Parts: sequence; C-alpha cells; structure tokens
Amino acid sequence: MSELLDKAREVKEAAAVLAQLDAGEKNSALYRIAEALRENTDPIIEANSMDTELGRRAGMSASLLDRLTLNEARIMDIAAGVEKVAELHDPIGEVIEEFERPNGMIITKVRVPLGVIGLIYEARPNVTVDSAALSLKAGSGVILRGSDSAINSNKKLVEVIRAALSGTAVPPGCVTLIETGGHGVVDEMMNLTQYLDVLIPRGGAALISRVVNNSRVPVLETGSGNCHVYFHRDADPEMAENIIVNAKVQRPSVCNAAETLLVHRDFLPRVGPALQALKDRGVTIHGDDAIREIFPEALPATEEDYATEYLSLDIAVKTVDSLEGAIEHISGYGTKHTECIVTQDAAAAQKFLNEVDAACVNHNVSTRFTDGFEFGFGAEIGISTQKMHARGPMGLREITSYKYLVRGNGQVRG
Repeated sequence: MSELLDKAREVKEAAAVLAQLDAGEKNSALYRIAEALRENTDPIIEANSMDTELGRRAGMSASLLDRLTLNEARIMDIAAGVEKVAELHDPIGEVIEEFERPNGMIITKVRVPLGVIGLIYEARPNVTVDSAALSLKAGSGVILRGSDSAINSNKKLVEVIRAALSGTAVPPGCVTLIETGGHGVVDEMMNLTQYLDVLIPRGGAALISRVVNNSRVPVLETGSGNCHVYFHRDADPEMAENIIVNAKVQRPSVCNAAETLLVHRDFLPRVGPALQALKDRGVTIHGDDAIREIFPEALPATEEDYATEYLSLDIAVKTVDSLEGAIEHISGYGTKHTECIVTQDAAAAQKFLNEVDAACVNHNVSTRFTDGFEFGFGAEIGISTQKMHARGPMGLREITSYKYLVRGNGQVRG
C-alpha cells in the first residue's frame, strides 16, 4: 500500500474526531503548536538550511530561495500567526440562517468542516504551518504535499506540529505530510476521492493548471498573480510613487506583488520620479516606447513581459490612452488576482472597481494588502482567483462547508 493511502486513512479517522471538538480544545492545541515552534527554532532552521543549500547548488532563483528560507524572525511570525488563528472566532457550528416552513418544519443552515483537505504547494514552508493551523481550527484534517525542494523543512515542521498535538484533544493524525517525491503522488492525490474532500494547489501557473484540469477531487483554485497598478491621469504623484514602490519592492517574490505598471498618457510628464524610485531600489524596468523616451534606462518591453509574473525585481510599464485602455489591458493579461487604480477621480475609481474582474480590486491601496492577515482573517490557506465557493484570501470560513438540519414533528410530503 502506498504512503499516501496509509496516511489518508489515518487523517480521515482523525478528522472525524477533530470535527466533534469544541473551540477551546482546538485553541489549546493551536497555542501548544505555537509554543513548540518557538522551542524548536534551531532545529527548524537547521533543517531549512539543508534545503536552501541544495537550492543554491541547483541554481534556484533568488525569489524562490526567499520563499524557501526560514530564519528566527520568520519562525516567530509563523508562531504568532498560529496564535492569531486560535484567537479567531470558531466558525464550526455557526448558524448561517434559520427559517420555518408553512408546514412547521424548522430548517437550520449550519457551518461544518470540509472533512479532509489536500494541499499541494511549492517552496513555501510557512504554508505547512499556516495550512495545518487553519485546517485544524476549521475542524478538518489536512494532507500536505510540499515540493521536494522544501522536504527537510516540511518534515521538521510537521514533526514539531504532531509532537505538540500529543497530549491535546486533537489527534496528531489530523496533520500529515506526504514525503514521497515525484509527480506520481500528485496524480494519486487528484484521484483520491475516497479520502479527500477538496484539493487546493498553491504555486506556479503550471502546477495550478495541472491540478485544475486533471483532478477528480473538487478543487479550490488559487492563482498566480500578474497584478497591475494603474496611474490614472489625475493620480497624486507622491501617492502613486509610494504605492508602486510598495507593491513592487516590499516583497517581490509573492503573488500579490505588482508585475505591471500602467500609466495614462496624460500622467507621463509626472511618472519619472516613480520610475526613478523603482530603479533606485534595484528594479529593472521593461517599458514601451513612450516610457523609454522619458526613462532611457528602461529595457524594451515585449508582449511576454506583460504576461509574466516575474516574482523578482522586474516590472513591465505600459502607456495607455484611457481608463478603458487600462481595463482592457488588465482583462487581457491579468490573472484575476489583485488590481489597483491610483486616482483622485471618484467616478473613474468606481468604474475601475465595477468593471475589473479580479478577486480584489483596489483604489489607492497597494496590491500587497491582499493577504489573510491584512484582511483580518488570520492566516490564509491561499488566495482564490476563481468565482465558485470562495474568492480572494481564504481564511477559516472559506474552508468550511454547511449542512441543513431539518426538524419536524412527523411531517410527510403529499
């Protein structure tokens, strides 16, 4: 029997127990996980250093190495994130609505766990902890399949989590890691309908497309982030500069970083300082002819640049003639993740908010705020770019389901 089947059976049994626990029991386990992460900082960093060293030798890009790396500060942040999940309202058992039918039946719609969540993700070991914490609080077991490049980090993190759960009401078996490498186990997970209730892919476009197109297990789709910032003709230059620098530079390796700057032609005389601010922070600018006229240091932009999620200190810059032109460009190249307009024109902002099709559409706000913590959800299990069930940062409520409780006194249907 495969490792996946053995562990899937264990998680399903543990999830049945977990689903019946109250908020206090789950929160106690979460606080213990946070404490254990802090206590095991050195072993976690040691395991992570094995992965980062192998990544460097293999020529892993700087952006992927940044995603892979754990240090003391990041582990403290991860532990704090687990505690924030513990502090969130427990959605399980929540009454969504209740009503009485004319025949006297009382129908109550209540929130329930999904059951067992499968997560396939790439070189982000923090996802291991975030996903375990959220799944646990939402009453679901989780089967984790991280990338081979983070295997040592993920093994240590899951070892710490399971050890922390021992002695709590939460069965350690509700969190497991698939250690088998290769694509075969991913194919197996996509067909594990007997044990998995939902599958969530997190990573690059190729991984997500593969799972969405081939899985027999229902998929909650997370998406790549080809995010845009658009400077409308009347944008405040200082605000515009601050937003694009933050959106591009604050952490370029994540999906809510800006990848393309769109500039209204009337704003071109005032865009120079923003471009210089990006260059001063190490950003390589790929611009169209109009941008290169005012900023000769820019490289020529190609169609591929506009379609690229760089995840690095690169940005494509394109001139548009109108708000409609900006919306059209985003419609053609965006990934329905996060889009931003910088403008003082309320009507233009409302048109952008209404017409741009994305999970998050921002007015005078950096794209970097598309994040579970920033939305007040605590950690997130991913950012959904689809429209069914969940969209945007997926916190606790987004990884639950519901059922109807129907109470009567002998009603039969005529």
